[in-house]
Amino acid sequence: MHIARTLTDLRAAVAALRASHGPIALVPTMGALHDGHRALVRAAVTSGAAVVTSIFVNPLQFGASEDLSRYPRDEAGDLAILEACGCALVWMPDVATMYPPGDATTITVTGPAQNWEGAARPGHFRGVATVCAKLFGQVRPDRAYFGEKDWQQLQVIRRMVDDLALPLSIVAVETVREPDGVAMSSRNRFLSETERVRAPLLHALLTETARAVAGGRDASRALTSARNRLTDGGFVVDYFALVDGSMLTEIPTIAPDARLIAAARLGLVRLLDNVAA
Repeated sequence: MHIARTLTDLRAAVAALRASHGPIALVPTMGALHDGHRALVRAAVTSGAAVVTSIFVNPLQFGASEDLSRYPRDEAGDLAILEACGCALVWMPDVATMYPPGDATTITVTGPAQNWEGAARPGHFRGVATVCAKLFGQVRPDRAYFGEKDWQQLQVIRRMVDDLALPLSIVAVETVREPDGVAMSSRNRFLSETERVRAPLLHALLTETARAVAGGRDASRALTSARNRLTDGGFVVDYFALVDGSMLTEIPTIAPDARLIAAARLGLVRLLDNVAA
């Protein structure tokens, strides 16, 4: 497994991989890797492509009230995980490489980026879209892999790739969960023991609500009940909504491609999850 830290090294390594393997697959990450990331890398490896994984904690997607310095980092652990998964190349740029002096271009996204995380974290998806566009330009992959846990992010990236006619495909990988249903996330490590015990309620209520709405229960009442039960369970609910799966617009009843999405806080940790409805 090769590690590249400069654009010159990256371009040479990618060229060598393309000559020897053909297709290139990219797995963008911010490090602090867990089984969800392993699933992305393994899916990419299984596809037969040479896999490039990026590790870059992107400051552009952190808001003014979010602590960039608190984001977990474990370079040695991450590299060991990637090598064991069959990753061929790790791209580890610094901030100056990604955002050099005089850098003046960002990607503004609307559509599926406007509500939910877009409203709760102004500028977040601008940062996500910009860094992904840069990574796609640097690596020039044939496909890139993203997890369904961050459902809105997945739709934003798909929209950007389609709108800009970028020459790659976006591959979605199913959310990886703990045995009790909690979606794996790098931030889960910050949950206290008490909060971790409460955390499975979010996914449990998503799946229960999806069954109820699919069975004919009034969606508005089912969503209100779920929000109240989360609040009673110690969560601070940002949203718990039924949406169109691709555009993320709120819908009143079950429909093809519907998705239930949720974000709620336990202490200092903000949990995101979603299920098909």
